[in-house]
Amino acid sequence: MNTARSVRRLAAIPRRLIAPAIALAAGVSIASGGFLDGAVPPAASAVRLAAASPLASAGPAGGATAPAGSAPPLQLVETFPIETPLDHPALPEAHEVWLEMIASAGESLAFAEFYASNEPGSRLEPIIAAIEAAAARGVHVRFLAEEKFYKTYPATLDRLAAHAGIEVRRYNVGALMGGVLHAKYFLVDDREAFLGSQNFDWRALTHIQELGVRLGEPALVAALAKVFETDWGLAAGEQPALQLGGSWPPEASPGKSPGASLPDASASLPAPGASPPGPTASLPGATVVHIGDAPVRAAIVASPREWLPPGLAWDLPVILRMIDGAEATARIQLLSYRTVGRDGTYFDTLESALRRAAARGVRVEMLLADWSMRRGTIEGLQSLQALPGITVKLVTIPLWSGGFVPYARVIHAKYMVVDGRAAWIGTSNWERDYFYASRNVGLVIEGAAFAGQLEGLFRDGWEGPYAHEVDPCASYRPPRIGE
Repeated sequence: MNTARSVRRLAAIPRRLIAPAIALAAGVSIASGGFLDGAVPPAASAVRLAAASPLASAGPAGGATAPAGSAPPLQLVETFPIETPLDHPALPEAHEVWLEMIASAGESLAFAEFYASNEPGSRLEPIIAAIEAAAARGVHVRFLAEEKFYKTYPATLDRLAAHAGIEVRRYNVGALMGGVLHAKYFLVDDREAFLGSQNFDWRALTHIQELGVRLGEPALVAALAKVFETDWGLAAGEQPALQLGGSWPPEASPGKSPGASLPDASASLPAPGASPPGPTASLPGATVVHIGDAPVRAAIVASPREWLPPGLAWDLPVILRMIDGAEATARIQLLSYRTVGRDGTYFDTLESALRRAAARGVRVEMLLADWSMRRGTIEGLQSLQALPGITVKLVTIPLWSGGFVPYARVIHAKYMVVDGRAAWIGTSNWERDYFYASRNVGLVIEGAAFAGQLEGLFRDGWEGPYAHEVDPCASYRPPRIGE
């Protein structure tokens, strides 16, 4: 455990939550009398310990760089909403990891983001400064962002674009695919990468529960780089050098021009009664990664199918394969889940898989943001909750003591764990457009050494103080979300 990080995090938690948080961080039961009367280290001690942290002393603008090649092959990275006990001290925080990664860049940085939104004095400010410092020392910086949200959040993109050595492209995904650039990832020197639920948004580093993965495995980084180079070119109107359409599932092999009728994701499912293969079986680019001494198998997946570069798998059939291969449990956390699209299109592909799993005795547990209390969303969750074998919980994060923060104080991580042995983590919510019309990326991992970590995180949220079961008969009022 990083003691400095733990104490620094505790400084952001109200005193009424400090004793439980300290006990959890130290592995001590409060009931056992490990800590009395909510005693905490003096504030000055916390400041001294924080200052001793290597990350805290590195500075925001990237003087000396971290040694190349030092990235872990596969590492979970979190954000937790301040003033909550949702922190996992064993996991590094995104704002620290991003700063470390960007400061280590020697040749190139490539970002693909939904949008960019900063706030003076926020945790994102030193990260932007580190990107500017990287460009100033000769690093080639490219930043790709969704065109649709530029009018809402122009300031940060304009700031980056005005800096020498930083090239910004706005990507009109709607004109090509029909949706948006919803992926959130970046690459450093093509030797390591980060993907996850965190948007390039100050709130995603302070007020939202998020989960991402730092990747140092070369095959996984190369797969993400393929997606980036494809989209970077498409954003400028360039014709792709390679035929798009991905490589998996083979039932939807290339041969149609992008934008033609889309394949049915369920076409790759096993025949009734057949044992489904493991989630990474036959996936292009799947590679063995070691977590400690334990080998796991991992592959990058993405969407939409018709716009994938060769060598990548479409994520939706992989997720279906995982659900249909579940034997005991399927545990899912998302911001949102809907079977009816914004255009009224019915999308039952994932719903049918979940119902099949429950029908054969799999325990299905779904953890969703309370933003799902909205009309048009909550009804579908209530219908699932009414089924034997499926439990749906909503999570409500308390308001920040400093007041209402729009589009924040919410769980936003997107992942699934099956039987504690296989997992998906990515950028897609479970609605049709995320798989068929928008650019998203994800990671599929087969192996308990990684899936078990996610299972533990899920259990913490499931049993935590902010989760409550959906009532199939209740009338819900949606929470305040935006301005």
